[in-house]
Amino acid sequence: MSAHAHPVPMTARRSPPLRGVAEVPGDKSISHRALILGALSIGETHITGLLEGQDVLDTATAMRAFGATVTRHGPGEWSVRGVGVGGFAEPAQVIDCGNSGTGVRLIMGAMATTPITATFTGDASLNKRPMGRVTDPLALFGARAHGRQGGKLPMTLVGAAEAVPVRYRLPMPSAQVKSAVLLAGLNAPGQTVVIEPEATRDHTERMLRGFGAEVTVEDSPEGRIITLTGQPELTGQAVAVPRDPSSAAFPVCAALLVPGSEILVPGVSRNPTRDGLYVTLLEMGADITFENPREEGGEPVADLRVRHSPALKGVETPPERAASMIDEFPILSVVAARAQGATVMRGVKELRVKESDRIDAMARGLEACGVRIEEDTDTLIVHGTGAVPGGATVESRLDHRIAMAFLVLGMVAETPVTVDDASPIDTSFPLFEGLMTGLGASLVRTNR
Repeated sequence: MSAHAHPVPMTARRSPPLRGVAEVPGDKSISHRALILGALSIGETHITGLLEGQDVLDTATAMRAFGATVTRHGPGEWSVRGVGVGGFAEPAQVIDCGNSGTGVRLIMGAMATTPITATFTGDASLNKRPMGRVTDPLALFGARAHGRQGGKLPMTLVGAAEAVPVRYRLPMPSAQVKSAVLLAGLNAPGQTVVIEPEATRDHTERMLRGFGAEVTVEDSPEGRIITLTGQPELTGQAVAVPRDPSSAAFPVCAALLVPGSEILVPGVSRNPTRDGLYVTLLEMGADITFENPREEGGEPVADLRVRHSPALKGVETPPERAASMIDEFPILSVVAARAQGATVMRGVKELRVKESDRIDAMARGLEACGVRIEEDTDTLIVHGTGAVPGGATVESRLDHRIAMAFLVLGMVAETPVTVDDASPIDTSFPLFEGLMTGLGASLVRTNR
């Protein structure tokens, strides 16, 4: 079933050359954080380029429920008048985070050290996802969580009455858990320390500094040690959200695969903690050039020029790269299916607990389209032959990235590929259909 009232089946057929400029939306990770940190600041935060997908809109609604004033002024232009660190009010209603694991985990962290109570829920997909990975470290601050069996939503979180600082070593690479702990540390006295054995996306650290928090990062034999000094006064900022590299991945990979294509994708984040897919694509032989490198909103960005690359080859992605491309493995699997030879993706067990079990979803869908797959708990191997039969109807499993990945596959498969429900795409990339058809892709909504 879809998170929407009615599923939206969509079919992709072999595409003519893709041409033009792909204006992908703002970065989802930064959009969430800009709203939350704006709500925890004194004064007004002005945001441009905000992603207006449903996930981020749900976070905006949540910040209003906690007492911040959140206003939309025009496409992508928003303001947040915050309540300051420790100033969250107790919400009168249940906080519905829809499909967003990032939203719910970061918001839990932001409220966990304020003595208020809030109940969180989500859609059918989010309510299956594990929350213990974030509520366990939040309990160290003094917060208490009461949820369904297995630590699942709906869940009520009782914030700590007298928060204490925490030193926490991440048991798995997770920017969401790291960020939740750092946000909780804002309203705890002293220093909160997070140790991550493998680096994950660092938007929270960058943005905390931008809003006025004291955050230090050092490399050690243990990994990255991130230290936050608690109880700062955050000040509202102007935030220019760069374009999302995870969303850009879909037109980029489509252009690499569709013969005769050449597109430009402007203003994409080149944050090194988010760049793993593009490193991998270059290793595979992709024709991508990075033009006009610059900094926007504290993030390195560039314009990506992408041309059809007919001689892609399989590669092996090392486990230490997984965190920097965790959301891009579904579309990488599609590229791998069209490459020559095996692509071995290691260190991907986190995909088992995303919006869906993405390893299983990609494996079953690719098999249905005639691609040979091997998998185990932490590895996915795609055996590419340069051609994909296609012809299947694939389950999106309420997962936006699964839906978009298989629609890209349909653009280059021998026979059309249908996704049973494309409506989850609205959570992160509501302009996907129009953007891709504007470049020349053949996407049509189909009736069951």
